[in-house]
Amino acid sequence: MYRSLGRLLAKIVLAALLFPGVASAHPDGIPHTEGTPHPQASASPGDKDAGLQVGVQERLGAKIPLDLVFRDETGRSRHLSELITGPTIILPVYYSCTNICNFLQGDLARVLPTIKRIPGVDYRVLSVSIDETETPQLAAGYQKMYLTAMNVPFPKEGWHFLTGDADNIRKLTEAAGYRFKRQGRDFMHPVASFVVAGDGMIVRYLYGTNFLSKDLALALVEAREGRVGATIRKMVGYCFSFDPAAKSYQFNLLRVCATVVLLCCGGFFLFLLATGRRGKRSGREEK
Repeated sequence: MYRSLGRLLAKIVLAALLFPGVASAHPDGIPHTEGTPHPQASASPGDKDAGLQVGVQERLGAKIPLDLVFRDETGRSRHLSELITGPTIILPVYYSCTNICNFLQGDLARVLPTIKRIPGVDYRVLSVSIDETETPQLAAGYQKMYLTAMNVPFPKEGWHFLTGDADNIRKLTEAAGYRFKRQGRDFMHPVASFVVAGDGMIVRYLYGTNFLSKDLALALVEAREGRVGATIRKMVGYCFSFDPAAKSYQFNLLRVCATVVLLCCGGFFLFLLATGRRGKRSGREEK
């Protein structure tokens, strides 16, 4: 009996070792879509800041400074503490971008109406320009465009479009580990956004231009409760993998079943060892 059990355990362990990647998730949690720079892309050698690394160094649990001042789409100066009073999604973008930044904000505008939360009350979105030359007038035009694209009522207080000087922009992005660099009139920058709690604590990073409503809703819950999402993300990444075609997470049946079987067999093996020792002790006592 023990030999059969040992052979079964050996086969299960061997299968888990030979096929660990059959249903594994992308290491970043969300795959990089075509045309999206990798979060750790390096700067071009010939640029002014050739030594600067463009990418994201996650700082989960760190806090962004809420005393920074930006101008909203009306031109009014606002401290971040006025705007970040609860769960907040922050999008580092630049409004004159004709490519990735438009896709990023456009897809968020598509998903936000599906979130069962009240914008401006339960959460807020901040698009923050990383280009210090952009104006509130330009920001106001983009606010109108994206709010109109939703085709549902969405309060302006729910999604602000901010501009600011170079110093405040750098302080915000550095606090979040978000590194970018100017390249002519354009910018090299990661395709990433992040979610913060009401006290400015970073709880989640979101990568790519595609948002999932359930992923966004979970991030807002984490921000409301002040919980960092690393542990949950790892668990979801272990149990689910992202299917780019379906644009949804698929359950990793093989991996989860193998884990359950291993745990059950391990527990049963420990049970047999424990009961075997008890039987030997009882036999000795009878003698």
